[in-house]
Amino acid sequence: MWRTRAAAACVICRSLANSSYGMKRKSALQNLHLVSRSIHHPYYPSSKFQRPPLRISIKLFSSLNRLPLRKTKLLNVKHGYQFHRNFWLARLASRLLKVRYLILGSAVGGGYTAKKTYDQWKDMMPDLNEYKWIVPDFVWELDEHIDFEKLIKALPDADDLAKLLPDFDKIGESFTSLKGFFSPGSPGETAFRATDQGYDNDKQFKKISDKEKIDQLQEELLRTQLKYQRMLERLEKENKELRKLVLQRDDKGIHQRKLKKSLIDMYSEVLDILSDYDASYNTQDHLPRVVVVGDQSAGKTSVLEMIAQARIFPRGSGEMMTRSPVKVTLSEGPHHVALFKDSSREFDLTKEEDLAALRNEIEIRMRNSVKEGCTVSTETISLSVKGPGLQRMVLVDLPGVISTVTSGMAPDTKETIFSISKAYMQNPNAIILCIQDGSVDAERSIVTDLVSQMDPQGKRTIFVLTKVDLAEKNVASPSRIQQIIEGKLFPMKALGYFAVVTGKGNSSESIESIKEYEEEFFQNSKLLKTCMLKAHQVTTKNLSLAVSDCFWKMVRESVEQQADAFKATRFNLETEWKNNYPRLRELDRNELFEKAKNEILDEVISLTQVTPKHWEEILQKTLWERVSTHVIENIYLPAAQTMNSGTFNTTVDIKLKQWTDKQLPNKAVEVAWETLQEEFSRFMTEPKGKEHDDIFDKLKQAVKEESIKRHKWNERAEDSLRVIQHNALEDRSISDKQQWDAAIHFMEETLQSRLKDTESVIEDMVGPDWKKRWLYWIGRTKEQNIRNETKNELEKLIKCSEEHAAYLANDEVTTVRKNLEARGVTVDPCLIKDTWHQIYRRYFLKTALNHCNLCRRGFYYYQRHFVDSELECNDIVLFWRIQRMLAITANTLRQQLTNTEVRRLEKNVKEVLEDFAEDNEKKVKLLTGKRVQLAEDLKKVREIQEKLEAFIEALHQEK
Repeated sequence: MWRTRAAAACVICRSLANSSYGMKRKSALQNLHLVSRSIHHPYYPSSKFQRPPLRISIKLFSSLNRLPLRKTKLLNVKHGYQFHRNFWLARLASRLLKVRYLILGSAVGGGYTAKKTYDQWKDMMPDLNEYKWIVPDFVWELDEHIDFEKLIKALPDADDLAKLLPDFDKIGESFTSLKGFFSPGSPGETAFRATDQGYDNDKQFKKISDKEKIDQLQEELLRTQLKYQRMLERLEKENKELRKLVLQRDDKGIHQRKLKKSLIDMYSEVLDILSDYDASYNTQDHLPRVVVVGDQSAGKTSVLEMIAQARIFPRGSGEMMTRSPVKVTLSEGPHHVALFKDSSREFDLTKEEDLAALRNEIEIRMRNSVKEGCTVSTETISLSVKGPGLQRMVLVDLPGVISTVTSGMAPDTKETIFSISKAYMQNPNAIILCIQDGSVDAERSIVTDLVSQMDPQGKRTIFVLTKVDLAEKNVASPSRIQQIIEGKLFPMKALGYFAVVTGKGNSSESIESIKEYEEEFFQNSKLLKTCMLKAHQVTTKNLSLAVSDCFWKMVRESVEQQADAFKATRFNLETEWKNNYPRLRELDRNELFEKAKNEILDEVISLTQVTPKHWEEILQKTLWERVSTHVIENIYLPAAQTMNSGTFNTTVDIKLKQWTDKQLPNKAVEVAWETLQEEFSRFMTEPKGKEHDDIFDKLKQAVKEESIKRHKWNERAEDSLRVIQHNALEDRSISDKQQWDAAIHFMEETLQSRLKDTESVIEDMVGPDWKKRWLYWIGRTKEQNIRNETKNELEKLIKCSEEHAAYLANDEVTTVRKNLEARGVTVDPCLIKDTWHQIYRRYFLKTALNHCNLCRRGFYYYQRHFVDSELECNDIVLFWRIQRMLAITANTLRQQLTNTEVRRLEKNVKEVLEDFAEDNEKKVKLLTGKRVQLAEDLKKVREIQEKLEAFIEALHQEK
């Protein structure tokens, strides 16, 4: 049967081959499909079986519609094949129509798949809306320089474009003619089935290669993403250079317009003020910050350095380096520099020397902020980093969370770190950047539980997995990394999950080398090729973009609410001030310090208004009080024991010379310095009546003490003063009677004062006399009774010998002791000598006073050098020499005070005030009280509110 049909088919084929239609063309057999020829004519010479695309067969069959519709020899074939031919043609046409629908369906399905793939790519690509600022301004102004209407007119019209498209009407007519020409039922059905079978084999081949195509598509997708990433980086780099040039030109004054302060700088100033604000109001922690938390050595600092694009933090191998919170404000600028809030020095981050100096300065500040006995500090170090292309945000790097307190740490280190981290994370507007070390087991993480407690819903948390390169090498199952990134291994939820590489572990690596290594790693990583990670989840560049977007979103949502809160606080503080201090100006601590500074300087200047007479009187009186004991005990009394005037004068001259060379100038300078201190203190502490403000008392006292401590008298003053004093004491000539009387008066006052002091000492030794005992009912002690008996015995001795020497001989001591023992009084020889000293002193002073009265009329004998006179008044000359020396010394010291030392003291006071002005802790300690604190809070709240309002206005303008 099959052979019969095959033979019939051969007859048909030969008929078609032998028929001629008057046109040059290929034979009908050649027009048949290749599969059909290989089945019906196995001996037909043909190439190896290859299934051509379906469109070729359609083209071959469609050429049959050009055949003329007339009788051919094919109609005369016997065995009744006409019926079968018509059926075969119809079936073939219906099959061809099915192929058309398959093609159309494939086109629709392919378009849908392409659209879906495009949407996926679009979702995976980063949002470039934030980078509109990268494009230079002249691009947006192209429409002003280029006439786009002329370009549109120059383009071809729609009719011209339509001519280039294929004629779909003719293609439809060809399909219609083919359908009418062929009829169903013919051996061609077998040929079509063979074609369909070849198509099925090709479909199976396509299924086998789907995996390879997916791999190719993924690789192509990665290459495309990397290509766009490189383009973006290149554009950013070019934009950095352009913006740098523009800013540099503005700095040089080419453009006279004043650059406005950036938003991030304005926002950072608000945070700096809030860091010093009173925590009792609990408002400073409600403004957004990016809080960087993580386990110790998890890579927090490295991530922050990658975002800042500089190695700015100190580092150590396994050692705790971050010992206090570090607030880093990132902003854009023409140069890559860093500076501290309280310093004007700029560190050039492009130079390794400045980087090392910056790291050293941060480490020093951290160690200085840590109190004795502690490991970490709560004081915040404020640092600003500027550079081209930096993302604008405020980050706070916190000490790493630890699980165990090691040796060398304070016992409360772990709890302190937890409290610091909680204090920053409990801010409802803080963005938590949770850093997890990818090279260690996830179960060992401590910070994830802490973050989950602070942000259980993950509405403000961004999870970052560091050291992914080590994780990929060490983790047996890469899907575990995917579970970590997707947050399936932790109870913590997050807004986003990122994977980064922070270098090869070498501290000397540069930021550029780390970036290249990170890009190369993710380009070859299986995590991206197997779609475990998405392209927007990797690299610190994408991380910084996401964190910056989240930060500014949080700022825009919360800043106005915080401004309203400060507005209400300001109203409350202003009301409290009006009720408590209605007549006083609102002066904060700095303003009060300036007011006190002016008052202190005025009081220092008032020292120059003291009269010379007042200075000399005070100096002379104080100096004599200081040296009078030495003059009486060491000069006058030893010289007065001599037997003649020559010996008296020789003893006096020797002792005065020794005194002048060794002690007198130094004592004089001390007296002058103490006098200056007393006068300065008197002016500082003297009440000013109603204008006096006791709020300055502590400050003035501190300034006085510190100024006096710093002040030193001119060392050369002693040398000049010694010469002056020596010359004054060498002069023995009293020119007139007035000076003689003044010397006698000076001597009498001095001796009377000493006599009074001596009698007071004797009274204390022997007890009250009989009048006081009767009037005040006071009795004597046993020792006083012994001394009284000794005094009476010694007075008898002096009455017997009025020319007695100043010291008792041993036999005299024995005689006195035996006389007392005879009366039943046992006495020690030392007590006898001690009592004798005071008794003889009183006797000598009384004798000297009597001698002064005799010398009142002795000026005449003095002029004649006491010739032919029994009266000798050498002691009067001694006291005149001393009085004159005191006057000349006082005058000299007064000149030094007014001409030199007062000015030097004023200079010291100014230096002390300047030092106090820079020391905020000192001002807080010295200027205290409710009034000061209220004014301080009011000023800060006003400043914060004004800066917030300016920031909000600038934020709206940027929108």
